[in-house]
Amino acid sequence: MIKKPIFEKDGHTWFVFGREQKKFNTVIDTNEYLIISNEQYILLDPGGTEIFPNVVAAVSEVVDVGKIGTFFCSHQDPDIMSSLPLWMGLCPKAKIYLPAIWSDFIAHFGHEYVDNFVKVPDKGVSIPIGKDKADLQLIPAHYCHSSGNFSLYDPNAKILFSGDIGAAIMPIDANELEVTDFQQHIQYMDHFHRRWMPSERALRNWVARVRELDVDMMCPQHGSIFSGENVGLFLDWLEQLEVGSAH
Repeated sequence: MIKKPIFEKDGHTWFVFGREQKKFNTVIDTNEYLIISNEQYILLDPGGTEIFPNVVAAVSEVVDVGKIGTFFCSHQDPDIMSSLPLWMGLCPKAKIYLPAIWSDFIAHFGHEYVDNFVKVPDKGVSIPIGKDKADLQLIPAHYCHSSGNFSLYDPNAKILFSGDIGAAIMPIDANELEVTDFQQHIQYMDHFHRRWMPSERALRNWVARVRELDVDMMCPQHGSIFSGENVGLFLDWLEQLEVGSAH
């Protein structure tokens, strides 16, 4: 699994973990992101049971995994956090921020940990990270693709974790973590978004919210990271995309 710092400034760091080669080809590839700030450790969409050993091994090369105090689950899919009981075995006191409407469903992954849940209302909340840094913001992304879904924005790093928005199904031999040619990258995103995103109105609403933010980098859960002008190119592409049809 590739691990790489993508932002480092004043004790505030983002790591990405991805391109796991030691998994079954039938298991979709995912990216996991770790935020380190003010001696706080926050893991975003930490992944499913099948890749848990590899994710733990990679993250443990960066931090003591037992000190992870916060998890963020953008929605309910099993690749987001079906590994819930395994992580809670290592981090039994960690808080888990997740959409309120999905809490009873995610509890099927490990009902004994529901007291750790922080149920996020539809309007979103902030995740505090300390007095000298701006809080992380949970941005509504409902119906993109899940009916209860959130993106996470870090104003300190100007990074947007977009979850399945911007996701790409990459070739098995792909190892680049960042988009270098946007037009060439469209082929890996197009079918995913047309099939999995049910609402053009919801996508337009999300794009409008994101355009109000100062975003230098957009990090999806699948595929490659968008940075610089590629963020704007993606928003322009998504804003005009026709979705919601299985044909």
